[in-house]
Amino acid sequence: MTTRKFFLAAAALSLAACVADPAKDAPKATVETPATAAPTATAMVATTGGAATTTAAKSEALKIDGATSKISWTASRVTKTHQGGFKTFTGTITLGDAKPEASKVDIEIDTASIFADAEQLTGHLKSPDFFDVATYPKATFTSTSITPGAAAGATHTVKGNFTLHGVTKDISFPATITVGDKAVTAKAKFSFNRQDWKIAYKGKADDLVRDDVLMELDVTAPRG
Repeated sequence: MTTRKFFLAAAALSLAACVADPAKDAPKATVETPATAAPTATAMVATTGGAATTTAAKSEALKIDGATSKISWTASRVTKTHQGGFKTFTGTITLGDAKPEASKVDIEIDTASIFADAEQLTGHLKSPDFFDVATYPKATFTSTSITPGAAAGATHTVKGNFTLHGVTKDISFPATITVGDKAVTAKAKFSFNRQDWKIAYKGKADDLVRDDVLMELDVTAPRG
């Protein structure tokens, strides 16, 4: 084999070993400086003079059903894709006037409940290289606004304070929210950069861990 053919073959094998980035085509979350405080559930009412006033919304405190809800993720390194999620989390949807726009979401995740599709990876994710669950046992999300319209055909844009790995960032992402007679459901699929929360483990030099992670939320909160 000539030198040229050798390098072409090596390049082809290298490309074949690379896997597609699962987060590449997903809507990317917007990450900003944290909001100062999360608002309570309210309804905006316009006055006859055109100015807006804020009135308290009639609210329902709905517990998220952990048995039917899911928080899952897909991450990858250059040569392999991994999937997993969190087994234990709790939360409340404070439904205002039966409208997502007047509502608020609070979620608390037990980071030690993280799991992956490989037992060895599950243990590594719990270590200081990644989530460091002994030091940071909880991750939390508190919404600051829910507004109509979003990318990728979603119904709303959810924005709020997300605390992970000891870092709080203001994050916004598209979600499809449905208010039914028996339950409120919310589904979201988006990517975010783990480096924004100082989860910086790079992996091996010849098999780097990608920074973008695909998140999927499927949340149900029964009514009544």
